[in-house]
Amino acid sequence: MSPLTVTRTLPADATTAALRADVAHGLTRTPKQLPPKWFYDARGSELFDEITTLPDYYPTRAEREILINHSTDIATATGARTLIELGSGSSDKTRHLIEALTDLHTYVPVDVSESALTSAAETLLTLHPTLTVHALVADFQQGITLPGTPGPRLLAFLGGTIGNLLPEERTTFLRSAHALLSPGDAILLGTDLVKDEATLVAAYDDATGVTADFNKNVLNVINRELGADFNPEDFQHVALWNAEREWIEMRLRARKELTVKVPALDLAVPFAEGEEIRTEVSAKFREAGVREELGVAGFEMSRWWTDGEGRFGVSLAVRG
Repeated sequence: MSPLTVTRTLPADATTAALRADVAHGLTRTPKQLPPKWFYDARGSELFDEITTLPDYYPTRAEREILINHSTDIATATGARTLIELGSGSSDKTRHLIEALTDLHTYVPVDVSESALTSAAETLLTLHPTLTVHALVADFQQGITLPGTPGPRLLAFLGGTIGNLLPEERTTFLRSAHALLSPGDAILLGTDLVKDEATLVAAYDDATGVTADFNKNVLNVINRELGADFNPEDFQHVALWNAEREWIEMRLRARKELTVKVPALDLAVPFAEGEEIRTEVSAKFREAGVREELGVAGFEMSRWWTDGEGRFGVSLAVRG
């Protein structure tokens, strides 16, 4: 058997169809909004990688610190023979786990990008030639079917990505994760934590403008894929802390009154001066809240780790 299997569950045109639907819905509603997944074409991924190296953007470093310090604890607690990673990308976040999971048989990365999956798998198999990799080209929010793999299984959802889901979406996601797993399997969840507003805003609005370019890249994606005529310079990057909901919002604010045409959708989108498109919500968490949300979905939190400065939390929870 080949050590690498790739299963595509997304139709070949699924990405384009989803973009068309999201743009048509998001730019005709009030207030306007777009899902953050459309940041991540090749250029967007490069920009995000650059963001993770910026001094003010702590989440990636903080989570990596936790994984380096506690991968052995995670391996001991789970004894996982299968590791599933949602939104795996380059699989960089889980390499410490793969090294620590000495009984690991199969790694199941899940991502919408087949090229990212195959590239990451080839790198991992060079380092771990006895590992079996079964990659899934899928959107986890649309539901996935896992291949038959040996248990216990550990489902990893890292990077604080769960914070991009609204509360009702998080509930749906965690319940679907529960349905994917068997009793005794576990979920490993990365969550950025509530902290002072200045630290949070700085992480999403760096002085060098990289995050602004990343935010505006969604406009470039729509221009390229749907023939739109957005001028990114007509929009200002905005990052705001919503204290009531305890999340950061990234927005694009029109600098002047304008109309954007999207020919592929036969759509003309008017903007008033100062009107905004919400492009991302990034919720921040507290330990008690994470425990409660996991519990509602049928998981019992067994371990909780933070980095040395208490900025980021990684929880391990067992499926009941």
